[in-house]
Amino acid sequence: MGDDWLSQRAQAAEQAVPGGFDLSECVREPIHLLGGVQSYGTLLAVDAATGLVDTAAANTGPLLGVTAEDLVGGPVTRVVEPDDWNEALEATSGADAPSAALPVTAGTGSSRGTFDLSVHRSGELLVLEFEPRDERQAFLFSGFYQGVRRALARLRSASTVTDGCRTAVKEIRSLTGFDRVVAYRFDGPDGPGEVVAEEVTEAWEPWLGLWFPATDIPPQARRLYQDNWIRVITDVDDPTVRLHPQVRRSTGRPLDLSGAALRTVSEFHLEYLRNIRVRSSMSVSVMREGRLWGLIACHGAEPKVLAPEVRSACELFGAAFSLQLAAIEERERADGFARSGARAGAVAELLDADVEASLLRHEEAFRGLTNADGVALVRSGRPVTAGLPLPDRLASELGRRAALMTPGTVWATDRLPELLAEAGTGTGTGTGTGTGTGTGTETERGPIAEPDGVAGLLMVSLGRSGEFLAWTRAERPMPREWAADPAAPVRVGPRGERLTPRGSGAVFRSVMRGRSLPWTAQDQSAALEMWRLLTGLVLRHANELGRLNDELRMINVDLDSFAHAAAHDLKEPLRGISNAATFTLEDAADDLDATSVRRLETMQRLAGRMDELLNSLLHYARLGRGGVERTDVPLDDVVDAALEVAGPRLADEHVTVVRPATLGRVRADPDRLYEILVNLLVNAAKYAADRPDRTVEITVVTVPTQDGAGREQAVLVRDNGIGIPPGRQSEVFDLFRRLHGPAEYGGGTGVGLAVVKRIVERHGGRLWLESEPGQGTAFYFTLGDPGPAASGSA
Repeated sequence: MGDDWLSQRAQAAEQAVPGGFDLSECVREPIHLLGGVQSYGTLLAVDAATGLVDTAAANTGPLLGVTAEDLVGGPVTRVVEPDDWNEALEATSGADAPSAALPVTAGTGSSRGTFDLSVHRSGELLVLEFEPRDERQAFLFSGFYQGVRRALARLRSASTVTDGCRTAVKEIRSLTGFDRVVAYRFDGPDGPGEVVAEEVTEAWEPWLGLWFPATDIPPQARRLYQDNWIRVITDVDDPTVRLHPQVRRSTGRPLDLSGAALRTVSEFHLEYLRNIRVRSSMSVSVMREGRLWGLIACHGAEPKVLAPEVRSACELFGAAFSLQLAAIEERERADGFARSGARAGAVAELLDADVEASLLRHEEAFRGLTNADGVALVRSGRPVTAGLPLPDRLASELGRRAALMTPGTVWATDRLPELLAEAGTGTGTGTGTGTGTGTGTETERGPIAEPDGVAGLLMVSLGRSGEFLAWTRAERPMPREWAADPAAPVRVGPRGERLTPRGSGAVFRSVMRGRSLPWTAQDQSAALEMWRLLTGLVLRHANELGRLNDELRMINVDLDSFAHAAAHDLKEPLRGISNAATFTLEDAADDLDATSVRRLETMQRLAGRMDELLNSLLHYARLGRGGVERTDVPLDDVVDAALEVAGPRLADEHVTVVRPATLGRVRADPDRLYEILVNLLVNAAKYAADRPDRTVEITVVTVPTQDGAGREQAVLVRDNGIGIPPGRQSEVFDLFRRLHGPAEYGGGTGVGLAVVKRIVERHGGRLWLESEPGQGTAFYFTLGDPGPAASGSA
């Protein structure tokens, strides 16, 4: 569960605690500004530029021979040799300088002695931490170094994450001597933690496999664990040594002790450790890709002071362990990629040019590739799913996420309902029950999926337009054992109202809902390989389609050129034939018999008909060769102009024009739009029905887009004429095609609606009709998306 949810439950539980303990204070506590240090050492904060002491711990008197009040404002060289001060400056110089450790002789008078000095920078200050060095227990570095080398060698031999964790806790316990050492893995950056490996003395209760609520380690503590690899608490009952001054004059705040090994400990955390009967502790961060993966947590029954060399060795071991985990995960990913490559290749071979249809035909193979319950492919806004349904709302949400991802990026989660709830897009309910050893029950609530819903998702982005391929898994309820009831993380402990005592023998069992089986590295490798193969297939098809489109474009250019040339060149001999017939009739009419005259007149009529057809063909060809010059046009003005031509024909047929008060504006070529309207209006006049209420309506309507994903504006020209039979409606847009005889319904060449279609297509729009015989015909046309350069040539 997410930290927000657990915090809400924790705060609800706190209200039942006498005295009103507020866990939110723990979450908000500035643990790097507590203004104190652990008393086994002392601290000075020195201005790096001037060498003057800015802040000092209150115990500098007994440890260094000069009180804090006397040190502040004076030179640090009163208690530190100038050479050691210069070495500390040099060791921490430069941007992002690491901390440094060196043995020094410091102090004055009877307090002068040998110290382990740790140095780090905090803004303009150099923070010096002094820990007395016990020469009677001189650190045998050579022997210890060999032990560290052996520990690192054993760590490198670990082949799985679990093996690595087991090796880590065993070696850390050997290096430090703590009574319990556990590897603690976080369930997400803000989630609870699970003990995945443990080394513990027989007298201590084992924790292996137990979960701990996220509230045990609040967010600010996790941030410090990311910045500092190691944290040591020598004694939970140690009296904190305050700093002088408590508030720095230059900032008005306490000294920032984020990087200090001696930093004092939050009272909340100290009470937590006391309640689990721990006297000393150490935590080593485990990092993965710059984020906190988990901790190696060490607990002791007695106070324990660790020499800086031991801390450094443990810090080194933690860094090596983090690198080994990364190496193991990379190796698992590489092995998974190799194993899944062949399987993905076999599945990809099942695809053909129609990717969506072939996915549906072979959906079992696709789902089996990642052991998924469902598979979904979303291209051009159209989802194709098989198996576990993918709700439309979820598909839209995933499309938005995919659009922000780099193509080929794999994204996986086994807790999709939680993520959607955190984004404010998910809802749901769930239950779980559990029992402790005689106490406690739990019911988990939160934003989780229904049992048959999508709980796990493995998605790979196909492109910046929001296309993706995804595998889905249904919810799989998972049992968990908690070291404490996460529904009540605060109770009255033996020392007061603090965090719940652990180690009582109580185990709280629950069932986690809203989760699927986790996706493995092999699953993710299979998804990535499938993306690569699918992309290659789509690109091959796209290249083939591009080649065919180029060929088609050349063919269309040739046809347009041929039509233009034919129409132009054929008119000359046709004109000669017509003239010859005319001249013959004029000059020799008296000498010709009636049959010859009739034949010459037929020749004239057919030549005129042929001339009309050639003019129509020439006009149609010009539409294919010319551009479209879009402007912002008032549709009413174009309709008025079209009615100047078509109006008399409509009046002759007693057809009434119906239109709204205003039609608005459109982006179109006004001359071409005029031609569309003239043809449609004349068409309405030609095919008016034999009825008294003959009308033609012109208006603008909203219609679904062609893909059904949105809405767009269309111009509607609707008559109540003779209508078109259903089986012949597609023919009316063909060139030179009339459904009636040449002399019927006013005659014509059968070019008008073909011209309308071509003009609409030149605008990037679409044209369609709805008709019923005897009831009239409605023509719809859109003018496409004018785009950013709508006023230019198309």
